[in-house]
Amino acid sequence: MSLSADEYKQQGNAAFSAKEYENAIDLFTKAIEVSETPNHVLYSNRSATYSSMKKFADALTDAEECIKINPTWSKGYNRKGAAHFGLGNLDEAEVAYKKALELDASNKAAQDGLDQVHRTQESRSAQPDMGLSKLFADPNLIENLKKNPKTAELMNDPTLVAKLINYKANPQAIGTDLFSDPRLMTIMATLMGVDLNMPDLSNSNSMPKEPTSEPKETPKEADTKQTPEPASEEPEPMEVDEEDKSKAEADLAKAEGNKAYKAHKFDEAIAQYNKAFELHKDITYLNNRSAAEFEKGDYETAINTLNEAVEQGRDLRADYKIIAKSFARMGNSYYKLNDLQKAIEYYQKSLTEHRTADILTKLRTAEKELKTKEATDYVNPEKAEEARLQGKEYFTKADWPKAVEAYTEMIKRAPEDARGYSNRAAALAKLMSFPSAIEDCDKAIQKDPNFIRAYIRKANAQIAVKEFSSALETLDEARSKDAATNNGSNSKEIDQLYYKASSQRFQPAEGNETPEQVYQRAMKDPEVQRIMQDPVIQSILSQAQSDPAALQEHMKNPEVFKKIQTLIAAGIIQTGRR
Repeated sequence: MSLSADEYKQQGNAAFSAKEYENAIDLFTKAIEVSETPNHVLYSNRSATYSSMKKFADALTDAEECIKINPTWSKGYNRKGAAHFGLGNLDEAEVAYKKALELDASNKAAQDGLDQVHRTQESRSAQPDMGLSKLFADPNLIENLKKNPKTAELMNDPTLVAKLINYKANPQAIGTDLFSDPRLMTIMATLMGVDLNMPDLSNSNSMPKEPTSEPKETPKEADTKQTPEPASEEPEPMEVDEEDKSKAEADLAKAEGNKAYKAHKFDEAIAQYNKAFELHKDITYLNNRSAAEFEKGDYETAINTLNEAVEQGRDLRADYKIIAKSFARMGNSYYKLNDLQKAIEYYQKSLTEHRTADILTKLRTAEKELKTKEATDYVNPEKAEEARLQGKEYFTKADWPKAVEAYTEMIKRAPEDARGYSNRAAALAKLMSFPSAIEDCDKAIQKDPNFIRAYIRKANAQIAVKEFSSALETLDEARSKDAATNNGSNSKEIDQLYYKASSQRFQPAEGNETPEQVYQRAMKDPEVQRIMQDPVIQSILSQAQSDPAALQEHMKNPEVFKKIQTLIAAGIIQTGRR
């Protein structure tokens, strides 16, 4: 049965403590493989193990993966610094340790590592390199060794190649490794032009004497360099386990909180989310707590919690999506408090962090409601009457723009009063803005279908823009409404407008028109077009050509009579001519 990632990690920690590094590597690798999510601690522990084995290139790879998973964890930079130090990259090691201290000023291991880097830098600058730097400075060093029959096979080992590259920056290090790795003597001999026999390499006395004394002079430096991180001799499971344990315990508290939340036990849920956040600083727990407070109806407290979540999230460098959720929930809370302005502000902040369709819809809804609310709050009948009288005064003085402005204010103060739209239509007509006048008349009629004055003003505007057919329809409707509500008190004015519309409807642009021109002009009228397309009328007209008396008979029908009269007025049917 496969173990869990945590169980493999515990065994790996034990193997590390026993200095069973190969076993520790195997156990940490298994832990990484079975972990449900990438775990920075596992890569950190394996990096520490590789460093203890002097496999600094592998240690560096794991350290960089650890940082990639959790860039805010300072210990990941400890591992990176130790690996670079082991590879002889002192400048890179210094940068890594400084980053670790930037994230956590109390990181003693990072401070010790940085101090060690500085001591090594000082020692390196003070120590002569016996000409080795020049020997390894050749940019084609590796390629030349690959081409040489004596060293070509050795260059297949990437670890050895890495050592040679390191000597370019730190030539003194070869003094430490020269007698622990016989291959280096072959390479040195090749570079110096000395012919050595590999089988008798251990008994060779042909190497220069100066390097042989090097290890005796700096054994401490060599030991220090190979174990650059003081803490690497001591496993860190206790510290690591505590961090992992706190996160696990926090997640358990969160799970309990979620159960309570679903059961509508909001006070219990809040207590569990508080516990989770105390155990591990993750603003997700605060967001969850705010949700419980929201469901309780405690919107002010929820807002305070979410403000804390945003502040903590900035400090913890939380994911922008989580912070966006905090802002969105603040918007929801303000919406419940009927503070639409604040709700809109925080919905916008949420969308700035992370844009989602759901929050965009909420923003649009809040904006629409705010606009409606502002319009409703602005309603005041007394102020509307003041605006109406002011508009009347401007209209009397022929100050049409001011009249429009005053009547617009009246409409805002009393949007259900049809008079405001009708009066503004009259002022707009004076400004020759007939389409807008027609729109206002339609609104007035919508507010009060029996408002005859609005019909009359609409017909006047329609005649002005030569919409004669529409004007006649408006006047027919006005006549019907007037008869029903006012006993026809406005019939005279309506009839006058009707005659005006009818007489101008088919008035020729020029005095003398040919029958063809009359027909073309008449057919531009929508009503004439409809009449001419009526199959009954077409049949009557065809019959009248051979029997004119038949036309008189058909005109006894009121509908036919009206249509024939329209065609006569249009000039389609001509009478009194031979």
